[in-house]
Amino acid sequence: MIALLDTIAMALGTLRGNVLRSVLTLLGIVIGASTVVAMMSLTEGLRLKMTTDFAMLGAGAFQVQKWPHLNFGPHDMRRYEKRPDLTREQGEAIRTLPHVAQVSIEEYWKGNGLEVLSTAERATKRDIGLCGGLPDYEAANGVTVAQGRFITQTDVLLARRVVFIGSDVADILFPKMDPLGQELRIRGATFEVVGVAQRQGSILGQSKDGFAVIPWTVYDVVVGKQRNTNIAIVATSPEEAPKAMEEVIALLRRIRGVKAGDENDFEIFSNETSAELFDNLARMVGAATFGVCALALLVGGIGIMNIMLVSVTERTREIGVRMALGARRRRILSQFLVESVALSGLGGLAGVLLGAGLAIGAREVFEVPASIPAWAVILSLASAGGAGLLFGIYPAARASKLDPVEAMRTE
Repeated sequence: MIALLDTIAMALGTLRGNVLRSVLTLLGIVIGASTVVAMMSLTEGLRLKMTTDFAMLGAGAFQVQKWPHLNFGPHDMRRYEKRPDLTREQGEAIRTLPHVAQVSIEEYWKGNGLEVLSTAERATKRDIGLCGGLPDYEAANGVTVAQGRFITQTDVLLARRVVFIGSDVADILFPKMDPLGQELRIRGATFEVVGVAQRQGSILGQSKDGFAVIPWTVYDVVVGKQRNTNIAIVATSPEEAPKAMEEVIALLRRIRGVKAGDENDFEIFSNETSAELFDNLARMVGAATFGVCALALLVGGIGIMNIMLVSVTERTREIGVRMALGARRRRILSQFLVESVALSGLGGLAGVLLGAGLAIGAREVFEVPASIPAWAVILSLASAGGAGLLFGIYPAARASKLDPVEAMRTE
């Protein structure tokens, strides 16, 4: 143990004697370690935020849609266009399934349903999602009523011109006033505000509170009847959601005439699928980051091997004297290996601190989500130390094999 501590102290002393050279040698290691920590911190923070933000459905709820809910990478949209529309009749058929508690049949104008809502004094931009829906919308989409009430079945049956709005709509159209009972206009038709949703926050910088829901019977008159609908389903319990999903898929395949072995001509979306999507994205980013890290560590490792070979050449006489005084080859080998690992370890530590600082700085200054995972720190330090060990073996072995007599003759 004493011999090991003595070797470590000697290695650190050598590094202190060549500070500038050691720092320049460490740049590759520092870049590699800092890249892993910074990128993995940002990716992990984004993944956690997306998992929370995309939990937009209620407990035990999932959606059936004609179009993919989230798209990353190239997609053949013409293939989706050829799919048959999802209809109200198909949504009503889903209500009969044993593990289905509620079905929200939702209409949106030309897919996104973005509309302008206005009062006599104010108006929103064309960025408010207007839905023609049913009372089931509330549970299926995880909406919480902050003021007033949600639309009711009576509103739907009597085609009442009432509207339930998100908090962004209330802030824009009715600042510093109670929105309940106030009137707003949609495509020239007047609606009474009966409820306001609790604020839900944003996702990727886009607010989730810019929406409004009106009874679908009124939607057909004011906006126009839509051929395609979205269908949101609430299972009898969160635990029964997988069974409900299987039942819905089987029913729709039969109703829509999908042949055995063919893929579904509709999309299933749930909170779990969005989390899985971002997990896959995080893995892709992680793979790219590790590629950059491996390249930086390779460059840094070659730099360490080069500087250690130079160190062996510069200290040939010292090595000869130590061997002449009784130092074994194993001691010489361990000294240079420890020196190499210590050098790379310091670079790894500096890289971890730099990467963590960058991630925290981005979080505090630019409000970018960042969470430093412990495994990234451990991996960076282990990779740096491993690079030092791997690339330090040859210089250490070369030093240990020097002939003492010839080494002492070196000037």
